[in-house]
Amino acid sequence: MELPQVFLTLPFAHRGLHGPGVPENSLAAAQAAVDAGYGIELDIQPSSDGVAMVFHDYDLRRLCGRPDRVDATSAEALGRLPLLEGDQTIPTLAQFLELVAGRVPLLIEIKDQPDGLGGQAVDLHVPVAEALKGYGGPVAVMSFNPRIVAAFHALAPAIPVGITSCAYAAEDYPELSDAQREHLRAIPDYDAVGACFISHDHHDLDNPRVDALKAMGAGILCWTIRTPEEEAAARRVADNITFEYYMAAK
Repeated sequence: MELPQVFLTLPFAHRGLHGPGVPENSLAAAQAAVDAGYGIELDIQPSSDGVAMVFHDYDLRRLCGRPDRVDATSAEALGRLPLLEGDQTIPTLAQFLELVAGRVPLLIEIKDQPDGLGGQAVDLHVPVAEALKGYGGPVAVMSFNPRIVAAFHALAPAIPVGITSCAYAAEDYPELSDAQREHLRAIPDYDAVGACFISHDHHDLDNPRVDALKAMGAGILCWTIRTPEEEAAARRVADNITFEYYMAAK
């Protein structure tokens, strides 16, 4: 499955076009990105009842001011919780898709679960695939966990998939063994999971494996760009960027 050209050319607003009064991954952030004509990168976490929720963190502390885990809270309860900035609540993926309605491309990251990248604690790919059935807009799905990418691709082979990747520094991934970090750093599962792109940490774009994948025809996206200077440097390697806190060039 090839990655549509728009994913290589139109910058993606990281967690929507968020800012003061417009929380990340909210419907307001989605609408702001649509209005500005940017693609949207968004994150998926599971509710306790197996609904795909648009939310980045594993718990609600940073964004809702409470200690509960997302996956220990029902979709109904999550949908009532106010986010700390503005008047938004946590949307389901279905609500997010209904709002965007194909007007801009979506880059969906299925968050790996707390058992670590060596396994797959929650079958989160299932409700994501279900929500995307019949969706007519441009969409691609990715995850740091290759097993999630492979499982989603098996359920929805018509949707492009990719691997979210980075250098896997030990201080950033202490829960992984040295062998696991070395394995993931090399992105060896790219072909096996059916990927057609990676979204790589922009600090590690000089990784020889990134260069090799690009030479093979892989789409090279990167995260997360926060200044025009970072964008200019990243674009020497990457086809496209995910950005926040400034307005990327289009």
